[in-house]
Amino acid sequence: MKTLIKLIIFFAISTCILTQNIYASERIKIGLIVPLSGDNFLVGESIVKSIRMAVNKINDKRIEIILKDTKSNPIDTLKVSKELHKQGVRIIIGPVFNENTKYLDDLKDVVFISFTNKLIGNPKNVISAGVNAISQIQTIKKFNEKKNLSESIFLIPRSEFKREIELAIDKTNIKHKEVFYYDREPTKLTKQIEDLTKYKVRKNNLENEIKKIESLSFKDKDKKIQNLKKMDTLGNIDFDSVVIADFDENLKSVATSLLYTDVSSKRIKYITLNQWFDNSLLKETSLHPIYFPSVNKKNYELFKKDFKDTYNLEADQLSFLSYDLLGLVYFLIYENDFKISKNIFYKKNKFKGKIGIFEINKNIITHQLNFFSIEDNDFKKIF
Repeated sequence: MKTLIKLIIFFAISTCILTQNIYASERIKIGLIVPLSGDNFLVGESIVKSIRMAVNKINDKRIEIILKDTKSNPIDTLKVSKELHKQGVRIIIGPVFNENTKYLDDLKDVVFISFTNKLIGNPKNVISAGVNAISQIQTIKKFNEKKNLSESIFLIPRSEFKREIELAIDKTNIKHKEVFYYDREPTKLTKQIEDLTKYKVRKNNLENEIKKIESLSFKDKDKKIQNLKKMDTLGNIDFDSVVIADFDENLKSVATSLLYTDVSSKRIKYITLNQWFDNSLLKETSLHPIYFPSVNKKNYELFKKDFKDTYNLEADQLSFLSYDLLGLVYFLIYENDFKISKNIFYKKNKFKGKIGIFEINKNIITHQLNFFSIEDNDFKKIF
């Protein structure tokens, strides 16, 4: 009997050791689909370099990155994804562009971690990992609550991105006064901002007040008139902040139109979306301060330096994100005892990356962002 028990123990230990050896030698296959040819090949190359940096940082020899070229079109994206599926890959980082995801629901047991920040219209097996509108509006909501801002106006361009902003407003339940849609065409934009801010009414108020004072006789009359003539308009603004859902020159055009209608950032808060620390905004001093949510600035600068030192190339936003995405996937696989399953993105979890904290829940990724102001020729962190 004792001999039998010893044999059972021996075989149990042997099986355990054998299992551990097999487990240790198993490859962690992760697909990477990016454009390596065509107009966007430089985007793909930058991402590949960043993923290589992340692989070196993780330093687990079991990681196997299998790279494929999407050629920036949805048909080739599906084709190479099927090739990866045949090789046993069930988690794929990519594609880069939202339009290339549209056929990927053909591979229902594969999870795609896309670089896009768009949430609407994705196949169920595509998870958007970019800094989406919900993450940004949630951070703006936090700022507004700190500053007791409840009369915000959302200024949204008539573009395909407007649905993403509408979804974010709804999901975050941010307090606001109204949503105002505008055209990016300059002449239309100026007229629309004039109407929004009641510019002509306030202009007339000023002219009427000057005429009224001129018709009266009292001490310091001339001084009063001189002070009024220094003003552009007369009358209160019935909102305390604007959230301008735009970027680059379009953002500057909207802010400049507000300034033109005598609604400066000194009277209300100018808030916008993630500007990725666009240095050109530092020069727009007449518009300062401008507030916006964004990623961890210190980590972003350190990453760009490391990337420059490693490849003698400038890093961009997608390369920064891709570095974190491999870390995120590896972390979730680790948390799942190295069992690769699409369900790892369904469980509620958090991952601290260079961008900030990723929150994962029910196949949705959001980010805990920082908040900054642009003033005094600098980006200043508020929280």
